[in-house]
Amino acid sequence: MRALTFQGTHDVRVETVPDPEIVNPRDAIIEITSTAICGSDLHLYAGVIPGLQKGDILGHEFMGRVVDVGPGSSLRKGDRVVVPFTISCGGCFFCQLGQFSACDNSNPVEKQDASEAVYGHAVSGLFGFSHMTGGYPGGQAQYARVPFSDVGPIVVPDGVPDEQVLFLSDILPTGWMAAENAQIQPGDTVAVWGCGPVGLFAVQSALIMGAGRVIAIDHHPHRLDLARGLGAEVIDYTQTHVLEALMEMSGGIGPDAVIDAVGMESHGFAPDNVLDTLKQKVLPGTDRGHVLRMALMAVRKGGRVSIPGVYGGMVDKFPMGALMQKGVEVRTGQTHVQRYTRDLLNRIMEGQIDTTFLISHRLPLEEAAEGYRNFRDNQNEWTKVVLKP
Repeated sequence: MRALTFQGTHDVRVETVPDPEIVNPRDAIIEITSTAICGSDLHLYAGVIPGLQKGDILGHEFMGRVVDVGPGSSLRKGDRVVVPFTISCGGCFFCQLGQFSACDNSNPVEKQDASEAVYGHAVSGLFGFSHMTGGYPGGQAQYARVPFSDVGPIVVPDGVPDEQVLFLSDILPTGWMAAENAQIQPGDTVAVWGCGPVGLFAVQSALIMGAGRVIAIDHHPHRLDLARGLGAEVIDYTQTHVLEALMEMSGGIGPDAVIDAVGMESHGFAPDNVLDTLKQKVLPGTDRGHVLRMALMAVRKGGRVSIPGVYGGMVDKFPMGALMQKGVEVRTGQTHVQRYTRDLLNRIMEGQIDTTFLISHRLPLEEAAEGYRNFRDNQNEWTKVVLKP
């Protein structure tokens, strides 16, 4: 089959690789009909996520048709499914709590030592991410093996276009969980850093959950326009002092909740970010935490901080004093996708949620490398890339 493989920093290529096969009884093989490039993929592309190896197949947002199943799968050949990026067994302590992205059994034992050393516990398996998260081949390919297929994939109706439901695989439930983690109350003022795909879905989700005002922060004009179109007020951080603006817009109190939808590769010329950027180029496991620092400083006393943006290593100059003195609550984590897919699918089917506004480009899989380059270099115009194997 053809698949997009990692060859080195800023070097991805579509190559011919072996077809996937059933390995375990609960496996299924999916023929992929649509897959997407995620902002998290750009962290891999930039070489800042540890544990990626040459030849690894990338991609964790995908859907398609079932072409083969193991005897323990609940799927049937011909089923049309969206596959969560989190691989979860459904039976361990964490899965039973609905904390699917903390699954204890999806990361193979031989892969667990690295994440235990870095994070204190072994992390769960993820598609197409790194060998710290299991080394599973991703979905930017013609086919993919789906472990625990009786737990993860959600069957979708044949009449619904791929593009309406594809983002159930990751960014829609990630934006929804980001808003849920912000514990939004009716009338709250919520600030969202980053108008990329997750940030925009966090804006949309916060408004559905009853936020009185959502303030979106970015510097790309088109992305700010998309946020404005969802109902947000916007701040261009290159034109405005963000902390002062948020204080003024919230009557001197600060936002009730803030969402960091940027993560480990913050942009901008603030002194701390310039220093972080230099360190990230020479030191492994160093994240650029400018947005997280800003969010912690901006949130009101007793407020909530939600962090869906991906962090993979260490952040220094952390405003621990602000976190403690202001009594701030922080919630974060990889998304428990399986917890949200049924409800979000129903909301899509009822017309409450639209996801297609985000898609700017559609490319054949063979042009995936071009998609990566443009998604990195032209973020104002390339808001979301869908690949068609």
